[in-house]
Amino acid sequence: MGGFLDSYLLLCVYLTLVLCCSPSLCSVSSSPPSSCKLWRKFHLNGMHKPGDVVLGGLFEVHYTSVFPEWTFTSEPQQPSCKGFDILGFRHAMTMAFAIDEINKNSNLLPNLTLGYSLYDNCGALIIGFSGALSLASGQVDQFLLQDNCLGTPPVLGIVGDHYSTFSIAISNVLGLYKIPTVSYFATCSCLSDRQRFPSFFRTIPSDAFQVRAMIQILKHFGWTWVGLLVSDDDYGLHVAQSLQSDLAQSGGGCLAYLEVLPWDSDPSELKRIVYLIKTSTARVVIVFAHEIHMIQLMEEVVRQDVTGLQWIASEAWTSAAVLQTPRFMPYLSGTLGIAIRRGEIPGLRAFLLQIRPDLHHNNSYGNSMVRQFWEYTFQCRFAPPPAGWIEAGGALCTGDEDIGNVETEFLDLSNLRPEYNVYKAVYALAYALDNILKCEPGRGPFSGHSCATLKTLEPWQLVHYLQKVNFTTAFGDQVSFDENGDASPIYDIMNWLWLPDGRTKVQNVGEVKKLAFKDEELTLDEDKIFWNSESKEPPQSVCSESCPPGTRMARKKGEPECCFDCIPCSDGKISNSTDSMKCTSCPEDFWSNPQRDHCVPKKTEFLSYHEPLGICLTTTSLLGTFICAVVLGIFIYHRSTPMVRANNSELSFLLLVSLKLCFLCSLLFIGRPRLWTCQLRHAAFGISFVLCVSCILVKTMVVLAVFKASKPGGGASLKWFGAVQQRGTVLALTCIQAVICTAWLVSASTAPHKNTEYHNDKIVYECVVGSTVGFAVLLGYIGFLAILSFLLAFLARNLPDNFNEAKFITFSMLIFCAVWVAFVPAYVNSPGKYADAVEVFAILASSFGLLVALFGPKCYIILLRPEKNTKKAIMGREKRKS
Repeated sequence: MGGFLDSYLLLCVYLTLVLCCSPSLCSVSSSPPSSCKLWRKFHLNGMHKPGDVVLGGLFEVHYTSVFPEWTFTSEPQQPSCKGFDILGFRHAMTMAFAIDEINKNSNLLPNLTLGYSLYDNCGALIIGFSGALSLASGQVDQFLLQDNCLGTPPVLGIVGDHYSTFSIAISNVLGLYKIPTVSYFATCSCLSDRQRFPSFFRTIPSDAFQVRAMIQILKHFGWTWVGLLVSDDDYGLHVAQSLQSDLAQSGGGCLAYLEVLPWDSDPSELKRIVYLIKTSTARVVIVFAHEIHMIQLMEEVVRQDVTGLQWIASEAWTSAAVLQTPRFMPYLSGTLGIAIRRGEIPGLRAFLLQIRPDLHHNNSYGNSMVRQFWEYTFQCRFAPPPAGWIEAGGALCTGDEDIGNVETEFLDLSNLRPEYNVYKAVYALAYALDNILKCEPGRGPFSGHSCATLKTLEPWQLVHYLQKVNFTTAFGDQVSFDENGDASPIYDIMNWLWLPDGRTKVQNVGEVKKLAFKDEELTLDEDKIFWNSESKEPPQSVCSESCPPGTRMARKKGEPECCFDCIPCSDGKISNSTDSMKCTSCPEDFWSNPQRDHCVPKKTEFLSYHEPLGICLTTTSLLGTFICAVVLGIFIYHRSTPMVRANNSELSFLLLVSLKLCFLCSLLFIGRPRLWTCQLRHAAFGISFVLCVSCILVKTMVVLAVFKASKPGGGASLKWFGAVQQRGTVLALTCIQAVICTAWLVSASTAPHKNTEYHNDKIVYECVVGSTVGFAVLLGYIGFLAILSFLLAFLARNLPDNFNEAKFITFSMLIFCAVWVAFVPAYVNSPGKYADAVEVFAILASSFGLLVALFGPKCYIILLRPEKNTKKAIMGREKRKS
């Protein structure tokens, strides 16, 4: 803030010593006639043309100034200007051209001649402010006032100033009196405050829009880690605040650093800033500063040889030819910049070629600006030189030099940008004034529907019309102002190209504009963009690489939000987009894939017919069923033989049928569990095995009864084991199991269940037993009958052979009990489908044990030893044993 702070202090001192007066700012003397006296004149560098109505202008014709030593006792002296700015002079001449063009236009302000008063601000706030006060108060030493202290102001409106800070200072004062100012280059968003600056307008978009345009460019190329350099003035500091705020709101990126460029070109400070740029990981640098700052900065960049940066320029230096030199272009080539809208102004070149110092020598205000331009262009001097201006000497100027024969940037009109804004500003004031003159009495916008007149025109009335102005330029652009005095926002996107022959070219590669009811629209022709890198591709500028799908962002503690780690999503969660902030859980029946970028259906697990284990068990079950059918067929075929008849053929047939059902019920445990299979499997299993074990139990009891009846006095016991009693006993024992199964299913039915406790990425389909007590009672009842059969068979194991199946029953029950005793712990500790496999194995093992133990020896005799399948042979065995 050093440079501008000094200017503010000088301004305060100067204004305490010099007071000015105007029809708007007047002091009425005590003695009639009332008059206004100018206490002191400002000696300013200017150019003037009289007219019926005069418009003021403030331009930077010189870009620096030298201030003399002031004291409170000495008389104030005018600062000296140096550093002729040929583009600033062209800006001033564009205003002169626009006024000349309007005066020749019979459709705009007919019968009225516009004049101008143009002042040079010399790049100093105090001089610019002095010029504004001179425009507002005029340069007449003393003039009479009307009774009401009213009258036409010296100027109706002011075009300028160039700098935002200057415009703020000027508008703070002139805004009190509603004197309209239309800036062509001041972009500070703070100037959009209508309460503070009620009469300020501009034909350049505010920095608020420029900042949003910058963010659009950052987003387009994916630059999320950028550095920001700003000038130490209102222009830069407001941009810094706005950019930080908008970046945070839009999520478009983060600032790696924010540095304020010093006004006094402090070498140590510049060295520190450039070293920070050099060591930072940010490869994109945004600079909101003026040309003088960039020159100082680039000198240090060259000294430290900082290459590989992508510079983004604000509108203040995008078109700065002074930076497009062989010394700087190795570092600045490829720069992208926001530029003021380019326009075309027909006839401007011819007007500039007509400029001659002698055309103005009769002007009472002098022709200092034209003389300085002439001396700068032809490297000559007029004799004597103007007092107070520091310029290089040389040959004497004749005034007849031909400007058309000089290669000068002054006549290069291919890139009219600030000039186009000056042109639009002058026309805006002219159209507003034209609308005032076209007002019909009784239909005016003011009190009593009155109209304003030139004689009674007050500045605020022109502000009213200026707010509503709306016209289209010859270039096709519509000019109007919103409620804040801002023009319709549109910018060109420029790219600095370094040609092989050493020349530079600033080419248009796109535009960004505000559409009605929409956000900013960025249009870029990427094929035209020159990138200052070996790959000729846009550089990468991120604090952390983007997190790919399958990961989430985890911010690093104490660092900006653009600096983060990429954490893989945990099992069962995914992120399917880049830079996801969190991982989302998959639905219940889905699981994350190995890449964690999308959910896939969970693997399902159950005892399937298609897997090797399921195929083996199914095959074994069908094999057991087939063997039972074969044995049943053998027994039916040989039903009249002693072997079949001697062993209670009816119970044997029923036992074979029950074994067949046992083999078949195992199939209910294979395949995807469904409600009916879950409900049927244990009921079928329990009833089939009870039927089987009941048949064995009755057979054992019959063996014991027959043996007992063979003894004297034991015949009465056989009446309790007739065919009807045997069937009834089997049926009664089986019905008990049916009742148990029914009660179990009614009270707590088994049902299919998706179990994810074993594996998170699998769904294990199983049948929950519903009631553990019911399942235990079912197994317990089977176990009770089996143990009872085993005990009875064990007691009858030594009975005579012709009556005795007890040995085989004992052996079969021993196998049966051993299998089911081992089943319980194996079932409890087997997860998922393996629990079903264990139960199927137990069913098959016990069924095969019964089948082989009970019917193997009989089939052996029936098929392979038929000679023993006779009554004599069976009775003979008994006799031999007796």
